[in-house]
Amino acid sequence: MPRTPQESTSVWQDATLLREGDPTVSASRELLADTQICVIGAGIAGLTTAYLLQRSGGHVQVLDAASGLCAGETGRTTAHLSCVLDDDFCELERLFEPAGARLAASSHAAAIDCIEAIVQAEGIQCDFERVDGLLVAAEPDQRARFEKETDAMRRAGFTAILIDGPALRFPRQAAFHVGRYMHGLARAFTDRGGHLVFDARAVEAKGGSNAHVRLDSGARLGAQHIVVATNTPFNDRVTMHTKQAAYRTYVVGFQVPKDSFPAALLWDMAEPYHYVRRVRGVDHDVVIVGGEDHKTGQADDAAERYQRLERWARARFSVLGATRYRWSGQLMEPVDALGFIGRNPRDDENVYIVTGDSGDGMTHGTIGGMLISDLVARRVNPWERLYDPARKSVRAAGTYLAENANFVEHMVRDWVKGGEVHDRADIAPGEGAILRDGLSTHAVYRDPAGELHELSAVCTHLGCLVQWNSGEKSWDCPCHGSRFAIDGAVLNGPARSPLRAIEPATASTSGSERPQPRA
Repeated sequence: MPRTPQESTSVWQDATLLREGDPTVSASRELLADTQICVIGAGIAGLTTAYLLQRSGGHVQVLDAASGLCAGETGRTTAHLSCVLDDDFCELERLFEPAGARLAASSHAAAIDCIEAIVQAEGIQCDFERVDGLLVAAEPDQRARFEKETDAMRRAGFTAILIDGPALRFPRQAAFHVGRYMHGLARAFTDRGGHLVFDARAVEAKGGSNAHVRLDSGARLGAQHIVVATNTPFNDRVTMHTKQAAYRTYVVGFQVPKDSFPAALLWDMAEPYHYVRRVRGVDHDVVIVGGEDHKTGQADDAAERYQRLERWARARFSVLGATRYRWSGQLMEPVDALGFIGRNPRDDENVYIVTGDSGDGMTHGTIGGMLISDLVARRVNPWERLYDPARKSVRAAGTYLAENANFVEHMVRDWVKGGEVHDRADIAPGEGAILRDGLSTHAVYRDPAGELHELSAVCTHLGCLVQWNSGEKSWDCPCHGSRFAIDGAVLNGPARSPLRAIEPATASTSGSERPQPRA
């Protein structure tokens, strides 16, 4: 009997697909009061950075707010390993000149090589395999763009092969099981003496001669270098959040018989585009199909988006069986197409960030580890200027202005428009809505048992109003992508503190919660 799809559980987070003998991670419950390097975030960027530094003789402590590996965005990827980037190479050429586009392609190719080398050196059983990538122009109106992109890719150094479709075939891309890889990477890090601590939420990262990290528990941890690898940096109030925008992307996983679907990475040229790959399982495989992106907090129609993905996939692939997984993830889209990796702008030189993955999170995160480990060791890295978080691009000014105008629009409109419902009785079990109560605006969730959970709807980052996400059962900020659980806990930055709880006894009390002006 086909089972019900696992809502909001990715294929990588499904324990039934982990094989006997997969490594266990030796995490510590004790914090080191002082260390050479403190890495915040145990996703692929943070753990790769930590592993490379520990391997080269560093003394590294990794902190993560979650209770285990793959609980964040690394566990919600589709794990394509490709140097064929999400943003067109025509656009990369416009923004960074042909030399910059070539450097971007080669850096992602180097990241795939790095992952492969770690897999081999550490004996990580994660189904790493080199596969072809296929870029397909499925519709007639995509052909002219396809031809221009083909020329740009060749100038960027690709040896792509044109095949019928039309399609471009890129050899030596790769795929792996990111859940198994992360467990193996964490084990390799801790086996070398690295210190990994879960359930440790950092709320401050201060650089300089007295550099330290402060946790929400009040603990203060010293470090010579601090790396913030938390999808989007929480230690920056404004600067980096004007340079990138948060998007939700959706994924559906279908059960298929073993080896019935080709081992390849596929992308089309739709807007937003679709991406497809196979995941090897124990007694069956899974085909995952993603797409249907939208800005975080600016749509609440997850069920419809999943249905559109299913219809698209079943119309093209006859081998697909039962739907086993549905999940969404968050990516950070930089205004100029490339990630931000390096020293944090307007900060001390011993504070580093990795962000702006633009949908290429596995390779961007690995580049982050390679580049930052070089910066910490004061080694020359050819990618430093390309990914510099302090860079400014005049050619991306239009995108920069549009994204920041969108922030202002939501800040003003959402405060003016009022609530989505007039009465708490209008909220169905298992759903949430924004409700205006006097001068206050509340985020109200009714659980399946009928009990109300009420919070301030004011995002603790810059004061926008959060919106309900029915697919993930979370409160999402439409301005900079902060996300909160139904109890108000922070799920994603840049917010550092939870939404304020409102006691039922005071739920009808009026009071102003309008955000105060901030510098």
